[in-house]
Amino acid sequence: MINRRTAVALLATPFVLSGCGGGAAANPRRTTAGSPPRTATPAPEVTAQAAPQRIPGLGPKLTAAIPGRSRQAVVVTGRGKNSPRSTVVLYERTDLGWEAGPNWPAHNALRGWSDHHTAGDLRSPLGVYTLTDAGGLLPDPGSRLPYTRSGGFSSPGTGFEGEPLQGSFDYVVAIDYNREPGTSPLDWTRPLGAYRGGGIWIHVDHGGPTHGCVSVAKAHMKDLLHTLDPDRHPVVAMGYADWLAL
Repeated sequence: MINRRTAVALLATPFVLSGCGGGAAANPRRTTAGSPPRTATPAPEVTAQAAPQRIPGLGPKLTAAIPGRSRQAVVVTGRGKNSPRSTVVLYERTDLGWEAGPNWPAHNALRGWSDHHTAGDLRSPLGVYTLTDAGGLLPDPGSRLPYTRSGGFSSPGTGFEGEPLQGSFDYVVAIDYNREPGTSPLDWTRPLGAYRGGGIWIHVDHGGPTHGCVSVAKAHMKDLLHTLDPDRHPVVAMGYADWLAL
């Protein structure tokens, strides 16, 4: 069953600063006879730091590949061209620049990355892709992206390191590589042809390398589903660090 949720605007939560010493006015500072009264030293002026205008780690090529209308970017930074380990950070674009969320440990494909991904190569596709659709085996946890719940997201078997795959597709976000945006992640339309692979998702981490997807902890998947907003045109920029810096 497909549950298409209407995207809502993100709310900014103000921080309220409170301090101790509410009774200080009842105890005025004493002075010594013949000495001038002491004056308080002015507190140093605090200047707010502006967020960077360019996402750290992304070079001019990848920066230019992010559409101007995109206000959210999931950046997947691999440890190396042939490494299955990476880090995920969600960036939000504000009027001041790009603001980073926390760093999340992640896995990518067993053999690392490819600039010409093909079916079965066990590499994740390099590039910048839109994020338009979500789904999973479990009920919608409050996704802003359109969410498809289906038994088709079952994940039996074991991974490359013998770890169980059960629960890997409890929550997924489809990466729009060789797929039709605006459809369920389970839609198998392949605009580039079947040989170019597909079914590349961000999904729940099972503790080992993937076939081509990116995986993060279940709690972080829920964070993404709660945050990625179609009105902010989210994208993913994914690749190993040296390539992202081009």
